[in-house]
Amino acid sequence: MESRTLDADAALASPPSGRWAPRSWREHPALQLPTWPDAAVLDDVVIQLRALPPLVFAGEARRLTRALSSVQAGKAFLLQAGDCAESFDEFSADAIRDKLKVILQMAVVLTYGSGVPVLKVGRIAGQFAKPRSSPTERVGDLELPVFRGHIVNDDLPVPAARVPDPRRMLTAYHQSTSTLNLLRAFTKGGFADLTHVHAWNQQFVASSAEGRRYEAIAEEIDRALRFMTACGVDLSTDSPIHQVDLFTSHEALLLDYEEALTREDSLSGEWYDCSAHMLWIGERTHQIDGAHVEFARGIRNPISVKLGPAAEPDEVLSLCERLNPERIPGRLTLTSRMGVDKVRRALPPLVVATERAGHPVVWACDPMHGNTFASESGRKTRHFDDVLGEIQGFFEVHRRCGTWPGGVHIELTGDDVTECLGGIEDILEEQLPLRYTTACDPRLNARQAIDLAFRVAELLRGD
Repeated sequence: MESRTLDADAALASPPSGRWAPRSWREHPALQLPTWPDAAVLDDVVIQLRALPPLVFAGEARRLTRALSSVQAGKAFLLQAGDCAESFDEFSADAIRDKLKVILQMAVVLTYGSGVPVLKVGRIAGQFAKPRSSPTERVGDLELPVFRGHIVNDDLPVPAARVPDPRRMLTAYHQSTSTLNLLRAFTKGGFADLTHVHAWNQQFVASSAEGRRYEAIAEEIDRALRFMTACGVDLSTDSPIHQVDLFTSHEALLLDYEEALTREDSLSGEWYDCSAHMLWIGERTHQIDGAHVEFARGIRNPISVKLGPAAEPDEVLSLCERLNPERIPGRLTLTSRMGVDKVRRALPPLVVATERAGHPVVWACDPMHGNTFASESGRKTRHFDDVLGEIQGFFEVHRRCGTWPGGVHIELTGDDVTECLGGIEDILEEQLPLRYTTACDPRLNARQAIDLAFRVAELLRGD
């Protein structure tokens, strides 16, 4: 047993001065948190969550930290990908399977095309809360509280649906449990077996140019496996080719939820947020004296911080010292989200500063959020060329600095959506309404995601 549920009185007690505890964040300014209308209901939900089993275990989080240390050393590449915001309304085994298919396909393309091992981390089984730029939004003639993700309120455009309801945290927990059960079954039970590499090609992808390109790789993998078998290489069920590791991640935004799922590891005595293997702090909440950084500094999970174009070297170095004072490789990932027009200017000073200070960080690129804009119809969208362009700029910066471009962080779906413009199929603005289903931000569809994987593999090879 790696983790134990806290005694309720101990969990609610304030820590001694200067010491960290799961509730230490409450003594710091907190942004992007909802105003819960009923404190008694919130307290009851938190007590229930605190008594529930952990979703992930401390040993799994430690294993991810070790894997990320290989990324930091330039020996592996991080693929962090999944939905913008998970939905209570569109939850199904098929949707989970199809997202996993795309991530597996991207990983195969990246590994085969670059020769670099790919560490797979999903934005899944917990990505329910979303930071917002305004507390309200206008829908027709109504000004409503903004939708903050299904863990907080509902996206229906009526006032009653927008009232924050803490009981939604319990729904999020139970949906995450079901999602994790399916993911473990898929990744360990044969679905992710490399001998099934053709089966991951979804019908609407297989008929496309990138789908056919993927099939060519799948055939090469088949040929290589047949050759290895003929040479006497043991590819029995114990072989690593028959299963994969997929770790989970989400933004540690809703701190009541994260605190309730934080457990003390019985092996090490250290604290782990058992809601996910990896947590990240967003661009809007990484204030050095803020509640989110305070919470993250005390848990031992690997942590990522999103950095926008306004980030300054001193600020980033302070975050490194605050979140990884022991300088543990793999503990801290810095994820730039700067926009195609700013990454080449804004990123180099941060890379140079962390290198000179000797901080062992993983550098990753989120090419989605800095390239969001409103179409003429008012829908949020991104253009594939901008997404690719920011990744190209990210690689250029690291090549110039002599550092390793450690990974990418992508919002995608397994559904055949029309939410991002461009790509090899060239989705046009007038096509956006055809299949625009996201709960929040626009996502790459499977064709666009696999096309992007081929382009990133070329960058990793240095083409």
